[in-house]
Parts: sequence; structure tokens; C-alpha cells
Amino acid sequence: MSNEPNGNQNTSVLEENKIKAEEIKEAANKLFLAKKYEAAIEKYSEAINLNPNVAAYYANRSFAYFKTEAFGYAITDADKAIKLDLRAAANMNLCKFKDALRDFRIVMKRSPDDKDAKAKFTECEKIVKRMAFEKAIEVDSPKNLAETFDVNTIVVEPSYDGPKLEDGKITKEFIEEMMERFKNQKRIHKKHAFQIILAVRKIMLETPSLVDITIPQDSNLTVCGDVHGQYYDFINIFKINGVPSETNMYLFNGDFVDRGSFSLEVILTLFAYKWLYPKSLYLTRGNHETDDMNKVYGFEGEVKAKFSEEMFELFSETFSTLPLAHLINQKILVVHGGLFSRDDVTLDDIRNIDRFGKKQLDHGSLMCELLWSDPQPQPGRGPSKRGVGIQFGPDVTENFLKRNNLELLIRSHEVKENGYVIEHNGKCITVFSAPNYCDTIGNKGAIINITSDLKLDYKTFEAVPHPNIRPMAYASQFGGLFT
Repeated sequence: MSNEPNGNQNTSVLEENKIKAEEIKEAANKLFLAKKYEAAIEKYSEAINLNPNVAAYYANRSFAYFKTEAFGYAITDADKAIKLDLRAAANMNLCKFKDALRDFRIVMKRSPDDKDAKAKFTECEKIVKRMAFEKAIEVDSPKNLAETFDVNTIVVEPSYDGPKLEDGKITKEFIEEMMERFKNQKRIHKKHAFQIILAVRKIMLETPSLVDITIPQDSNLTVCGDVHGQYYDFINIFKINGVPSETNMYLFNGDFVDRGSFSLEVILTLFAYKWLYPKSLYLTRGNHETDDMNKVYGFEGEVKAKFSEEMFELFSETFSTLPLAHLINQKILVVHGGLFSRDDVTLDDIRNIDRFGKKQLDHGSLMCELLWSDPQPQPGRGPSKRGVGIQFGPDVTENFLKRNNLELLIRSHEVKENGYVIEHNGKCITVFSAPNYCDTIGNKGAIINITSDLKLDYKTFEAVPHPNIRPMAYASQFGGLFT
């Protein structure tokens, strides 16, 4: 059964179907309360198929879609249920702030005493005004901060007792000491944080949009999916699989930040290893390495709280330099999201994408689809459940691989119960590396080890304990309302 929102309201329904639909809705509600959102969506869909005239069924399914981050479907159901507050919330999560503000304004007129609605309206209005102001500043000051920033003017105080970059060079010992310091919820000096970011930006400016990786015979490449600021689960990957080295290679496939409240620690560790091992550790840009997502889901607030607005701006500039895809041994393509709305896309098209300076994504572009699209079980293409990118079927995957002489597509972007899923007749693999995502989902994390002869081995792992800081602790007031 397809769970894409559908159904025509005001149709004639047998009384027995109405009764059955109510029973199924109650079962769906229990599944929702048990946080089994996918199963709840199935049940709400059954109820809607029996009786498409009940707005509450669409509203409830919209909430379930919201919990699974299928914001596009959530908006469609909210439209049918006339749930303007939920539609506004979904639009906020899609970073469509002006659309969200319009709905919140209507909700405020209808319910002027609703404190929750007022808080969301105020936060949304604040974001819209701030974005307009930042856009005006960009017009007046087109230069990148990195081009004018002088890290040498920053003094490391004698009282600083953390690791130091001697002569501005990264070492394995520095990273190990930094990671231990992060584990104990301490920071490194801001000078060293800036040095790490600037060093990686310089590397990325010389990196193509599609990076070719060749795995040497004595080496192994591990592909990791989203880690989303879950630092303690992130360093557990190294405990399970070994730290990065020249022979123990890693490819982290986007969405390093947001959601989890230790995103800064994750990204500084990844950047430090990238600086140390530029040919052994690789980073793909994800849809959360963008300004609009960082404003809602916590990374911007976290960097400002732990360091400064200036440092967030430098991260933003560096994220816009990250490559969009990796090609392993000429046969395995790794992207964060998925494939395209066009049939004729080639690897050269990906190589030729001009990604530099794009802090946000143009909807409908190849770059946007690489970072946002998802696979679907049925053939062909469909509208995105998220409201951005597309959904692509097994035939689309097969045709793309055949056209480009590839064997396999590896992508991330979606939480999976067991950490990974193999679909599209074995040609499309999803890997997700943030276990117990947002401290609520209960999923495993997974990684994929790939040998030089392209044999794949999957490792799964459970979440580990972390300090008592909730996910999205640094998110905007709005973001915190929807964790």
C-alpha cells in the first residue's frame, strides 16, 4: 500500500467502514504513542482508505509524517485537515520561513490567546527578519570572511591548558588530546579551532565536486552515514572500527551537524582528521551543511554559544566548499541524498557543478537533488515526501548506473531501524550512523567497510551514553518546540 497522501473527501461511506476506520485509527494512535511512526502511518492510511471524510485522520497522519521528517507529506495532509499550525511547522522544518510565517499569522488571528502559537509566530518572524538583514549585509559586503580573517592576531593565553598546534601544523597527538578534551566537555582554544577550519577550507577549494577515490590494496575504506552531532556515538565508531589513518580510510557522507548538541565537537574532529589525512579521510556535503538548516536545527546556535558568530560564518563559508559526491574505484557512487529528476545526468555533469559559495540550495537543481532525494520502492519518480528533491525508483537507479558504467549507489539521509537498508535489487544502499537518533528513535547505527576489490561488510552498533544535554539544546526557540 502506498502511504503517499491521497483520498477524496466528501465521498459516500458505508456505516460499517466508518466503524472499522475508527477502530483502525485507535490502533494507529497507540502506535504513534509508542513512537512507532511508520506503522502508525500505515494504520492511518488504512483508516483514510475506508473513510476519507474525517479530517482528524489526515491531521493524525500529518503528525506522524512530521515525526518521520516527511515534511512534504505532512503539509499535504495538513492542507486536507486544515491544520494551519502543523502546515506552518512543516514549512519551518523545510526552511520555507515566509510560507510558515503566513500560516502562523492566520493562526494568531484565529487564536490570539494561544501562547504556543504566539511563541512560534514570534520566532518565525524573527528568523525572516534576520535573514532579510543578513541578505542586505551580504550585498554590502560581498567578500568572504576567510579572505580577510587573520588568525595570527589571536593570542593563546598562558592559562590555556589544552592541546596546541605548534607552528600551525596538525598532528595525531593534537587530535587525540582534542578528542579527549571534547569527551570531557571542554573546548580547545578558539585560535586552534579557526586554524582547523581555515586549513580545511583551503583543501576543499582545490577539491572537485566529484572526488575520485582509489582504495589501495593494503587499505580499507569505511563509509559512514549521518552522525548529526552525536559526538559520543561518533567517537564510538572509531572505537569499533579504528581511528582514521593512511590505511584505515573513511568517507563521512554528510549531515555531520544539527540535531545533536555536540555538533561542534564532531565537525572539528572531522576537519582535524581531514587536515591530517587529506587523501584518507573524505567528507561529502549533506543537506544539513547549509545555512537555512543550521538556523533551525541547532548548529548556528551551538557555535555562537560555544565560540562566536564569526566562527559560524567561517563554518558556513567552508560548508559551501565541501564536495557533493565521491566515486570509489570508478564503480561505486556515494552521495548524501540520491538521484535526479532527469534521465540524462552523467558523472561529468556532477563534476561540473559549481558548488562554491552556495550556502543554500536552489530547489530543482542537480546539487539540491544530490543532497535531498530519496529512493522509493515503486518504479519511476515521485514527489518528495520531504517537499524537497524527488523520490526515485529501482528503474531510475538501474538506468543511471548503467549509463555511467557503475555498479552501486551508496547514500545516507534517512534513519533506518537497523542502520542500513539494501534496496533497488541490491543497487542502492542507505547507511545511517546516528544510533537512537535524537534520543528517541531507538534505531541502530551502521557503517560499511569496503576493500580494494569492492567487497562490502556491514557493521551495526547501538547508542552509547552521553552527558545529560538534550538534542537540539542550541536550536532556535522554534526548533526546540519540535524535538
